[in-house]
Amino acid sequence: MNNKELHYKRLLREYDLKRSKAYQEQMNRQNEIYDKIPRIKAIDNELSQTGIKLVRSMMTSPQGGSLESFRNQSDELIRTKKMLLVENGYSPDYLENQYDCNLCKDTGFIDAKPCSCFKQGLINIAYEQSNLKHILNKENFNSFSLKYYSQKADVKTGLSPYDNMLKIKQICVGLIEKFDIEKENLLLTGQTGLGKTFLCNCIAKELLDRGYTVLYFTAPQLFKLFEESRFHREDMQDESKDLLSTLFNVDLLIIDDLGTESISTVTISDLFNVINSRYLNQTSTIISTNLPFGQMQERYSERIVSRIIGHYTLLKFFGEDIRKLKKYMQFS
Repeated sequence: MNNKELHYKRLLREYDLKRSKAYQEQMNRQNEIYDKIPRIKAIDNELSQTGIKLVRSMMTSPQGGSLESFRNQSDELIRTKKMLLVENGYSPDYLENQYDCNLCKDTGFIDAKPCSCFKQGLINIAYEQSNLKHILNKENFNSFSLKYYSQKADVKTGLSPYDNMLKIKQICVGLIEKFDIEKENLLLTGQTGLGKTFLCNCIAKELLDRGYTVLYFTAPQLFKLFEESRFHREDMQDESKDLLSTLFNVDLLIIDDLGTESISTVTISDLFNVINSRYLNQTSTIISTNLPFGQMQERYSERIVSRIIGHYTLLKFFGEDIRKLKKYMQFS
């Protein structure tokens, strides 16, 4: 079962629980009112009997003219019931089922199609499991700015950091727009403080908001998970086990700061397994690193570097440290 199916089943269970809870709360309110305002209990009994009489009447005399009379009688009883509620300090709909979503009445569906609340529920679950729930409120394309990038051309490339970043942003937006039909992999390289992690978060938020599943790990977090699965699997929390299986089928996997982790032969093998499996499964992966290719080849296996070179779009970041610039601008 893939990640989306798990999310779907989890949300269906939540809707079942929500309806059960709402029904129980309605019964509690009804018992409260019946004790405090006995006349309302009598009205409900009368409404029930009225409905039974209507059904019997229509069965014995389908052409009879009693339908309008029964409807008027029921309307009058309902008006009296609401008036009694208001007179006793309650809202007129106090005894009605209170739904979180009045569109689908907490079923999650309208005419067999997912309600907007159900779609949002799937997105919320994806956010929870992405490891990015809080940071994306701050780091997204709405807060992305090019003002920190110099427009002075770089001597080596002839391209300014500003133009380079604009080009990189366009590639990232393109990945998002065609994500439905083409799964692209990105390798973001460059020194610290140039916006690699920020841009990863921008992509993550856009895809999460469109209903895709995203999983974010720093390299140390990911390699720690590898080590736990290898050497302490029996002690792993269920959440960690779920994350481990999710690595292979989540729509987008982000591995941030590759090169900052502690490595071993077995964890490098696990990394290759994830990268290779995701390539074969045609799922997207984004890797950010401060390491140039030369150091990557020294640190990781030739198979990993070869797979990345052959199947990832390389985006090189350069310029001044954005974090330092922001601090300087803040205090200047």
